[in-house]
Order: sequence, then structure tokens, then C-alpha cells
Amino acid sequence: MFTRSLRLPAAGTETFFLWGPRQTGKTTLLRETYPNALWIDLLKAEEYRRYLQNPELLRAEFAENRSPRSGRHADQTVQVVQVVIDEVQKVPQLLDEVHWLHENHGVQFALCGSSARKVKRGQANLLGGRAVRYELYGLTAQEIGDDFDLTRMLNHGYLPRIYASDRPQRLLNAYVADYLKEEVAAEGLVRNLPVFSEFLNAAVLSDAELVNFSTIARDCGVSSHTIKGYFQILEDTLLGRWLPAYTKRPKRRVIAAPKFYFADVGIVNHLAKRGELQPGAELYGKAFENWVFHELNAHNAYNEAFATLGYWRLASGIEVDFIVNDMQLAIEAKASRRVTSDHLKGLRALVQDHPKIKQRILVCLEPKSYQTEDGILILPAREFAQRLGAGELF
Repeated sequence: MFTRSLRLPAAGTETFFLWGPRQTGKTTLLRETYPNALWIDLLKAEEYRRYLQNPELLRAEFAENRSPRSGRHADQTVQVVQVVIDEVQKVPQLLDEVHWLHENHGVQFALCGSSARKVKRGQANLLGGRAVRYELYGLTAQEIGDDFDLTRMLNHGYLPRIYASDRPQRLLNAYVADYLKEEVAAEGLVRNLPVFSEFLNAAVLSDAELVNFSTIARDCGVSSHTIKGYFQILEDTLLGRWLPAYTKRPKRRVIAAPKFYFADVGIVNHLAKRGELQPGAELYGKAFENWVFHELNAHNAYNEAFATLGYWRLASGIEVDFIVNDMQLAIEAKASRRVTSDHLKGLRALVQDHPKIKQRILVCLEPKSYQTEDGILILPAREFAQRLGAGELF
């Protein structure tokens, strides 16, 4: 239904990890890209048990799936061009076998998963830097194309199936339940699942905000240390990420703590019981900021821009939502149909402290783009997404 912007390597050319939150479309993308690959799906109970008990079966599987050459070289064999291991984090021991097959037989693997936590925490073989890392995000405006509907996206979220559904709430409810069951409980990430579930309900209220660990800890009845560990789980399972503060060369006192963003605004809406969001509402504005962050991250990853992202905030509370590449670009997100001087306050304060800033942009709901007298570019949301996708911003 949607053409994804992430371009994976041609079959047989590269071994790589493909990470991404659940239901972003990783399996679909891999099946479209490698229709003839040898496929190992660890979501299937029988395959999971077989490889968990005997990871070395992977080598046998490889031997069985080599096909004889025709003609005078019939005694030779052809290696499998590409092997896909779906949900590889479920059996990290397989990575030793992957490493051996890659080194000794040149087999190329696509290693797919929704959580790197078990792989990293278990000191699993990460192939010594031989495997490239790709990440698939939820849908972007560019991938949806002419049918892009901002209000629908801010209500439904970025996951393809849920964005396309006319009944997103039941799917979002199932998503959260599956996340708690498959990602958290099944992997043994926490001891007390009910408390973690309660933590999720509290944590979403901090989306796009500075996180007060003590307040959340008090609400959940656990320590701040435990809450910090829970946020680490969200990051490791790719359900959210931190945005660091930009603190270089400050002329005034700036905030140094990071902000946290969930990977999908639909999940935030569901857990926070926001109801239907409409333009003009405060919560619509918060969801809009999450969307801008999502678009920036997806563009950065898919185009291998390797840009650094941060935010800038003075102790007085004046803030700019996103700083790209050490003041190459500053972006403020305001879900307003009419931009006022108050909306531009952060971008104007920023240039006082960092006069060498190259470009300042305010993303909004105005119908047309224009530039202010002091050089701030006002961009409607759709045009921002188009320019970003075309590589015109960074």
C-alpha cells in the first residue's frame, strides 16, 4: 500500500541488522526486497524452539538450501544469496552461527528485530562491526504522498496498519497489550508487569517534555532508579528516544537535561486517553511536535545524513524545539494557522546567543510559506515535509 523510503541493499551484497518498533512494516519490506531469500521466522513457535535448543541447526539449514549448479560444473554448489532471520533478538545465540557462515561461506544475512535489548544485554555477537544497521520508522508524509492527512496521522499515529484503519483504537489497544506480552513479559525485561504498565500510562504524559523521574516514581510507587531503567527499556525496544539539549557556547544559562519522545504519537494518544485531536487544541500542538521530530529522524536515517539533533532551552523557559548539526538549522513546531510574534520568540532569542545560525524555520499550519523580515522561514506542514524529503533542509 505504501512505498517505503528506506532502501535496503541488493540481495547478496551486505549483511545487516534491520531494527524498528513493532508493526512498522519490517517483515513486509524484507519480503518485497528479498522474495527468494531463505526465511527463518522466530515468531513461529516450532522454529523458535528448534533454534533456541540447537543454534547450530542454522549451518545445516544453509547446507540443505544450497542448489547444484547446472552444466559441466554440476559438482559445485551455489550459496544461498540472502538469509532473513526475523525477530533475531529472540535467539541471540544464532548470531555466532551467522558470524561463522558470513566469514566462511560469504552468506549475507538480513537480521530483523524490534528490540536490541536482549542482544546487547546478553553480550551477543554483533558480528564485529561487519553488519550495517538500518532502522525502519513508522510512515512519513513523503511515503503517504498526496493522500497525506496530518490530522489523521496525529490521531492514528505512524504505524501503517493503524494509520490506514478506520477503527484505530482497537488496534492501538492490541498493540500495547502485545508490546507488554511479547516485548516486556516474554523477554523478562521487568519483574513487575502491572507496575510497568502503570509506568507507560504516566510516561506518555512526558512525551516531548523534560522527564521528572521523581514524579513518575511517586505515581507508580517505585524508586527513581527503577523509572530510569523503565525509560531505558522504552529506548531499547525502540518505543521512544531521548533528544539531548544543545549546550555548546552558552551566553545565558541553558537547560542541560534531555527530552523524551515516543516513537508513535498514536500510542501516546491511546495511553493518555486524549480523545480525538483537532487543530487549535493544546494536545494537537504536542502531537504536532512529536510528528516533526518523527519526520526529522526518519529523514536522517533513510538518507544517511548522520545529522545531530538536539533542542535549545534557556533557564527562563524560552525554547527552540530542534537544533540540527550544531546550529546549521533551527526548527520550531507550532500547530497554529496564524503565526504571531510569540511563536517566533524562541527563534529570535536563539540568534542573539548564536548569531552564526544558518537557517531558522517555523513549521506551522499556515496555508502558504513566507519569510519574516528577520529571515525566519515560515513553512506549512506539508511543504516542510516535501522540502525535507527532497533534501533541501539538511
